Amino acid sequence: MNFKYSKKDKLKSKKLIEQLFTEGKAVTAFPLKLIYLKTEFEDGSQLKTGVSVSKRLHKTAVSRNRIKRLLREAYRLNKPRYFNNSSASFAFMILYLSKDGTTFDKLDTSMKLLFKKFIDKTAE
Repeated sequence: MNFKYSKKDKLKSKKLIEQLFTEGKAVTAFPLKLIYLKTEFEDGSQLKTGVSVSKRLHKTAVSRNRIKRLLREAYRLNKPRYFNNSSASFAFMILYLSKDGTTFDKLDTSMKLLFKKFIDKTAE
C-alpha cells in the first residue's frame, strides 16, 4: 500500500482545474464534495487531487489551512483502500462545504463515504 501524497499526485494545472469545473461530474457526502474528471496524465500518475475551502465561509486563513491539512491527510490515508487496484486515471477536486469547523474523525468518515459513492457511481 502506498500512503504517499507526493508532488506528482497534486492537481496544479490551471487548464486541468478549469476543465474539471466545466466538464467534471460531482459526488457529495456532506460536508465534502468531490468533482472528478476521467483523464490521462503525461507523467503516468493515476490520480491528481486538489483540495479547496471557501474563503466566503471561512474568513481566516488559519481555519482554511487547518481544514485543508485535515482534508489532505484524510485523502492520503484512504486513497490506497479505494484506488490501489484502479486502472483509470482521474483528476479530483475535494471541496469543503460546511460553515463549521471540523475534526479529523468527522472528515475521515465523510471521505470514506464520499469515495464509496464515487466508486458506486463510476462502476455503472
